[in-house]
Amino acid sequence: MLNKGIVFILFIGLLVSCSNTDWRDASREPAGIAVDPTKEKRAVIEVYAADAFSWRGWFAVHTWIAVKPQDAAEYTVYEVVGWRVKSGLPALRIYQTATPDRYWYGAKPQKLLSLQGDKAKQLIPEISEAVARYPWANEYTLFPGPNSNTFPQWVGLQVPELGLELPFRALGSGYAD
Repeated sequence: MLNKGIVFILFIGLLVSCSNTDWRDASREPAGIAVDPTKEKRAVIEVYAADAFSWRGWFAVHTWIAVKPQDAAEYTVYEVVGWRVKSGLPALRIYQTATPDRYWYGAKPQKLLSLQGDKAKQLIPEISEAVARYPWANEYTLFPGPNSNTFPQWVGLQVPELGLELPFRALGSGYAD
């Protein structure tokens, strides 16, 4: 039987070795899984999830939504980020980029949803309207929410035709229900 001190040391060692401890050095490179906006002229909607930063990634993911209107050269990315609130900014972040599939501070994203063409073209205005009505745009609470997973879940509830299903590890998504 292992003594509690040894178990604690093993746990701390695992924690340190399996997590990136400095967010400034963590990769934010594109993962290469997004539809290329310079090649795809049709409208595109994509939703991504990546392991949360550091040890939180063992238990939870961070999720975000990217939309590219027809003929647009860039995506609009919508996400909620907690550190922004601590800096006096809204938790809801909206920005333009050609690469919406960037690593989330060292964690490679996976695509949860990808819609292209007429259905995406029809749903993008509805998504934009839902984003504008998001009730917790200036709030962030790690658990139970509202957090980065509450946001896409809420948008998905407002736009059910999106068919968005977040993974079990999207902690805080139930806050929107």
